[in-house]
Amino acid sequence: MAQSVEKFLLASSSLYRRQLLGKLLNRFIAASPNIDETRIPDELPDQLAVRLAEKKARALAHRYSEYCIIASDQVAVCDTTYLGKPGNARKAAHQLEFVSGKTVKFYTSVSVLSPRHSSIITELDVCEVVFKTLSETQIKSYIEIDQPFDCACSCKVEGLGIILIERFIGDDPNALVGLPLIKLVNMLERIDIDLCKEQQITES
Repeated sequence: MAQSVEKFLLASSSLYRRQLLGKLLNRFIAASPNIDETRIPDELPDQLAVRLAEKKARALAHRYSEYCIIASDQVAVCDTTYLGKPGNARKAAHQLEFVSGKTVKFYTSVSVLSPRHSSIITELDVCEVVFKTLSETQIKSYIEIDQPFDCACSCKVEGLGIILIERFIGDDPNALVGLPLIKLVNMLERIDIDLCKEQQITES
């Protein structure tokens, strides 16, 4: 039986990231890195996103030393305010009221740590989302339907959250969901991983 060229691990418990990586890979496992994601004082959003993605990958490197580890992190910022996962309806409503009619920048990093290479490689995608001016009724209805409590900025763009957005400015809409696939493909190619070959092997 043909064997896969690589064994892949997604360092994340996110369902959304697993679904995105599934577009590229037929077979991979996922594990939560369980790291402290506290922001360092004065840390810029791009620095935070990169640091956490690399920290996630390294956190699992010892346990999964034979795997090519893929990790990602996303930071959302509006008017210098960091917008994390709201966790509940009250905080989600507060976030959406705050971003109504404004532009939010999403910094999404991706790191790859391969057992065949001694160093980690990381790329950063930056995109902007211009939100519509939202009424209190719109916000309440959206939250009740989509329940975006585990999404940065309280907007589940892979769901109904798309109705909140006036326009997207960026290179890769996948990055907004949580994993910049265009950059990831290029990174894997740089370390000689052929995704077409991986697909063919796992399908055989």
